[in-house]
Amino acid sequence: MAAAPIDIAALRRFGFLTLPNYSQIATANAIEACRMANYVSGIDSYAWAVVTPDGTPAVASNGFSMTPTHSVVEAGPFDCVFVCGGVDVRQAVDRRLLEALRRLHRQGVALGALCTGTFALAEAGLLDDYRCAIHWENLAAIREEFPDVDFSDDLFVIDRDRLTCTGGIAPLDMMTALIRARLGRAMAAKVSEQFIVDRVRGGDDRQRFPDPPPAAGQRALAEAARLMAGNIEAPLAMPEVADAIGISRRQLERLFKRHLGTSPADYYLNLRLSRARELLRLTAMPVTDIGLACGFQSSAHFSTAYKSQFGRPPRTERSLHAGRAS
Repeated sequence: MAAAPIDIAALRRFGFLTLPNYSQIATANAIEACRMANYVSGIDSYAWAVVTPDGTPAVASNGFSMTPTHSVVEAGPFDCVFVCGGVDVRQAVDRRLLEALRRLHRQGVALGALCTGTFALAEAGLLDDYRCAIHWENLAAIREEFPDVDFSDDLFVIDRDRLTCTGGIAPLDMMTALIRARLGRAMAAKVSEQFIVDRVRGGDDRQRFPDPPPAAGQRALAEAARLMAGNIEAPLAMPEVADAIGISRRQLERLFKRHLGTSPADYYLNLRLSRARELLRLTAMPVTDIGLACGFQSSAHFSTAYKSQFGRPPRTERSLHAGRAS
């Protein structure tokens, strides 16, 4: 049975559950929004605590920790707990964390995530049939791993009792939406003014993905690159790409050669192999499945192409990255 919508205006006590290597900028932006709301409103509109499963401060990806840090059990109760992720989130998610998240869910606590913390909620089985957000760098990999979750490329998503957000400064935008719901538009504007933010982005604003390398002003080239990026599992033939953007195949070849120094076929292949490397590093998907997900119909073809591009076969890539993570 689907969870009922929650009144986000009623959320006032937040827990920020920090994982090892979490993004401090994402976490600090969310906390600072609460602090500033209290400051400009003149009342204690929000309360918060930094927590971990056992109360031991987690070390952020920049090497710093937040204190005081409390045990998630001792610091409660919370209206909402955000899982704060960052680098190597897979290694940061263990059985104790998953049990803590499921316990919070059973207690009726709303759950959220910042940056890559969405992975922890998905791994705990708490995002099935939900719409959610995660940092763009992890988006392709996590979509392959959790097909029952609707991963969006929005900045943040509030879907019933799940509040998920991308990284960087996007948590400030999401928390401003909560402030607007609780304290009103004028107070939310005052918070933004204090942070010298000239435009608060909405949840339906898209993440800005890194632009493909085509030169500025080359609309056809940019469209071709985006079309290729959107068709990784079932690669398009070059005539299909050219037809879709309204130019001839010869023109397509000339554009890629002139501005990128490569052929469209080689650019497409490199795009697929880069996606494969992302999946090898960020998921536990079998190597064979990764090859299929990136448009390679045989393991031999995938292995040969990958080794030619990166100097080592896919299985070696997986082993090397697993060793570094350990």
